[in-house]
Amino acid sequence: MPKKKEKIFIFDTTLRDGEQAPGASLTSIQKLEIAYQLERLGVDVIEAGFPVASPDDFKAVSSVSAQIKKSSVCGLARCTKKDIEAAAKALKKAKKPRIHIFLATSGIHLKYKFKKAEEEILALTKKYTRLARKHCDDIEFSPEDATRSSKDFLYRVIEAAISCGAKTINIPDTVGYSYPQEITSLISDIKNNVSNINKAIISIHCHDDLGMATANSLAALSAGAKQAHCTINGIGERAGNASLEEVVMAIKTRKDVFSGFKLGINSKEISRSSRLVSNLTGFTIAPNKSIVGRNAFAHEAGIHQDAVLKKRSTYEIMDPKDVGLDKSQLVLGKHSGRHALAKRLKKLGFRFDKKKNDLLFKKFKNLADKKKEIFDDDLIALAEEETKPRKQAYKLVSVGFSTGTDISPQASIKIKHKRKVLQAKAYGDGPVDSCYKAIDKITGLKIKLLNYKLDAITRGKDAQGRAKVEVEIKGKLIVGRGASTDILEASVKAYLDAVNRIV
Repeated sequence: MPKKKEKIFIFDTTLRDGEQAPGASLTSIQKLEIAYQLERLGVDVIEAGFPVASPDDFKAVSSVSAQIKKSSVCGLARCTKKDIEAAAKALKKAKKPRIHIFLATSGIHLKYKFKKAEEEILALTKKYTRLARKHCDDIEFSPEDATRSSKDFLYRVIEAAISCGAKTINIPDTVGYSYPQEITSLISDIKNNVSNINKAIISIHCHDDLGMATANSLAALSAGAKQAHCTINGIGERAGNASLEEVVMAIKTRKDVFSGFKLGINSKEISRSSRLVSNLTGFTIAPNKSIVGRNAFAHEAGIHQDAVLKKRSTYEIMDPKDVGLDKSQLVLGKHSGRHALAKRLKKLGFRFDKKKNDLLFKKFKNLADKKKEIFDDDLIALAEEETKPRKQAYKLVSVGFSTGTDISPQASIKIKHKRKVLQAKAYGDGPVDSCYKAIDKITGLKIKLLNYKLDAITRGKDAQGRAKVEVEIKGKLIVGRGASTDILEASVKAYLDAVNRIV
């Protein structure tokens, strides 16, 4: 008889650890939108947030708990009564709730962060695992910074957590310090030295500080872990977390290596999930990002193109359709009709009602008048504009700019705010700086521009320009994006997008 396959559980922490990436802040409404998509993707556990962190984070966990039915919904808590009770309250309506508690165990954390002895940490582990278990049947425990912890102490903490009710033990490589062979050894040692480990599922949580998060996660699974913590696009603190799309597609693609594993993930939803998270966080996906980057299935060299046309697998180890992509580019123009546009948008993963389709068609026609060809990336940019919140405190009416060899650069901006059109002019170092100073006059906000980037969405001299800005407003790091065939308009839209996110 063939050996029974082991289920690998995918624990998605995009809404919690992913959101902790600087500039990736999400509202409770945006979190719910992503949670719906994660459920369509088929993740086993959605870590919806850190309920005690803020009122909106509590609201996010509560709303996700009330709406998500298939995936387990998890809330994070430190080992304190306040945190655990907040998580339990936020998860009250969850069909399948989980409380995830954590406590640092490494020597460096005990000495400088907690200033506590090992026996005190052991006592806290027992006390708060029991408390969490009173509120919820499904408890996950993480010994933070496990990969830098003393193994003997780590075994004792894990054993105590399991004996007090933890059903999942998550091993965090909190600072991305480890490497695959070390992870393999650690998971094997835990299995061999924790007496009651058979009563819990071993999980792995890897960060990408040394670029090994995916490799470390796969090493842990190969050594006997049954759950992997991941985020969409690998977003997360510092260099990010293990990328869900990489872990999943590595298992699906290398069936010869991972033949004993089975997943509940619908991989055809990967690209759509990736675009949604990128759009709502404002984090642009690198073109060379594996699985979801725009170049992941692109072939430019003539030798490659010829070979792929004869046999796709010569240079592609995955079928783009398996991650929700259509490898061909459909070129649309100004003579295309509504039906063709709607059909193409649907293939790209966007589904809108008739009203929004009509609005998109008008925008498409305007763009088609400015460009000879409309590419998939143009359509994605138009569609993503429609996924932004419709309520905008400030909306661009017009932008103008004048300069010359003997004239100081001056921008003139008109913005609609509360049904009134406000206008301001400002001088600056150039067109973009002048426009931003004029916007600052209108809004009255103290905005610090940290980063500005402009790139072309598609090829050609008539390509759309996409602007991205990182700004600091009221002490918060905000990312804004905008697109237009006019790069100045794109820059202004990006700046206003950042303003609207905070307002």
